[in-house]
Amino acid sequence: MNKGSFKTGIEVFCYKKIYKNYQKAKIALLTHQGAVTSDFKLSYQIFKELFGNRLLYLFSPQHGLFSEKQANMIGSPDEVEPLFGISVKSLYGPRLSPDPDDLKRIDVIFIDLQEVGCRVYTYIWTLYLLLKVANDLKKEVVILDRPNPLGGIVEGPILEREYFSFVGLDSLPMRHGLTIGEIALLFKKRHFSELSLQVIPMENYLRDKLFPYYGRPWILPSPNLPSFDCAFVYPGMVLLEGTNLSEGRGTTLPFLIFGAPYLKFKETYELLLENFPSESWGVRFKPHAFEPTFDKWQGKRCFGFQIFVENYSIFKPVSFALKLLKLIRNSHKEFTFLEGPYEYEEKKKPIEILIGNKRVIDWLFGDEKGPLEHLLMEGLNFYLQEIDSVKLYR
Repeated sequence: MNKGSFKTGIEVFCYKKIYKNYQKAKIALLTHQGAVTSDFKLSYQIFKELFGNRLLYLFSPQHGLFSEKQANMIGSPDEVEPLFGISVKSLYGPRLSPDPDDLKRIDVIFIDLQEVGCRVYTYIWTLYLLLKVANDLKKEVVILDRPNPLGGIVEGPILEREYFSFVGLDSLPMRHGLTIGEIALLFKKRHFSELSLQVIPMENYLRDKLFPYYGRPWILPSPNLPSFDCAFVYPGMVLLEGTNLSEGRGTTLPFLIFGAPYLKFKETYELLLENFPSESWGVRFKPHAFEPTFDKWQGKRCFGFQIFVENYSIFKPVSFALKLLKLIRNSHKEFTFLEGPYEYEEKKKPIEILIGNKRVIDWLFGDEKGPLEHLLMEGLNFYLQEIDSVKLYR
């Protein structure tokens, strides 16, 4: 494929002049700084050029319009966008769901978000809550589709209802394998059958390819995913947020490094080499010491490791992180699981809502003896059959 022929949803929207169908509409746009075109124009910049004052609102997800806010209940305020003076309504902090009064003035809600392909990344749940309000108010929604950076690979566990939270409001596997447009179609199929929903598909998108294939620069969608490699390991390494191991927040390599002041350097290195041989896991490790400038172990020297993924096709981030946590839990008495609150959940432990599956949680805590690979496959065959009807790309 000529990589120059790849086009995102908003690029198709422009060059096919689909925008002309909305010349009289009053419009809102849910977006952030990761939503850009090949020439680095922001989505809302293009919308301002196309629709002028009929662009009434921008909605921003977690981390804010410019993706600068840190995670875990650090909200962004309503504000006025500095380039054009557009009103921005935050959907993380003052509210998690759009105020119906804000949508009553709107004819069409557009969505252009760069998602990362992981169930606990909250942009798809902001999408879910917006679709719910739009469905109730009978408003039209248009998704401008973007790549799933992790491609079409699916990896469990499947989220169970008792663990629903703002890092999972519907049953998806941790690595869901869909684009944001396909996720919206799945939500419509499951919950919002009467919703007026249109997806503007990408052109020349191949679902088995990872983000670097398309030759586009990585624009960080949030502060702690500054590179594609950080995003690739994220579906597994995000589980460390539920523990007293640092996942690298407060450093320049979030999710690619991990450690703690108590970690036994030599013994842990031997465990890694024994349990994750590079030929079967596609990963190598470098002993690494670091000092977070914020978050867990701020200002403390942590002993740990840097992850180098050498074979993206065989490395399974979720399986890796779960096995890593069990190894460290069994070898370090100082290791603990953290208490909440976490992403607006007050009762359950963060690790519980992150994993979201009782048998896998029990496996990690030592109460389930079955092989992890079998547990992670439970429910995936049904999910794969279900999503076949919403796939826009083959």
